[in-house]
Amino acid sequence: MTPHRRLPHLRPEGAPLFLTWHLHGSVPASLQPPPGPLASGEAFVWLDRQVDAMRQGPMYLRQPDVARVVVGCIRKGVELGHYELGAYVVMANHVHLLIRPKITPDHLLKSLKGASARFANRLLGRTGEPFWQKESYDHWVRNQSEFEKIRAYIENNPVRAGLVRSPQDFPRSSAGVETSLDAARTSACATLG
Repeated sequence: MTPHRRLPHLRPEGAPLFLTWHLHGSVPASLQPPPGPLASGEAFVWLDRQVDAMRQGPMYLRQPDVARVVVGCIRKGVELGHYELGAYVVMANHVHLLIRPKITPDHLLKSLKGASARFANRLLGRTGEPFWQKESYDHWVRNQSEFEKIRAYIENNPVRAGLVRSPQDFPRSSAGVETSLDAARTSACATLG
């Protein structure tokens, strides 16, 4: 069976987009949802909770310098005018991003994931190895109520994972205090484009 890309084909004008992507190899092929029918949103939440609970596999984003690179690349996309940023979180093995795209999602993801992978692999001393899995989860946000629900979901991800008590305590999030990441914003991903 050939995997199919899930990037949206229809782009609702001005609609926000919720994106999630994982480190390459962080989601085992053997991981299957529980039996029974699950709506796509339920399947996503189930998988996200499984990934949050994983203690094996690549966890490069736990390393502060690697996480700073990813946050820097997210911020650089805003500076370049690729999107307006609604919320983000950089977990140990995945990223959630809520944006209002100003360019096509496939272009902005290629740029964001490509630049962050190059810089992160350089920090890790890795060459010739994929950093991110190819596929990303995407969902067009239908209204302001759903936008706020998704923003809360993203910013509370570290709380649900048991990493912090309050979203503001997690530094690699739009809810967190990011003073230690300020320098990374100006230096990481200078070539994103």
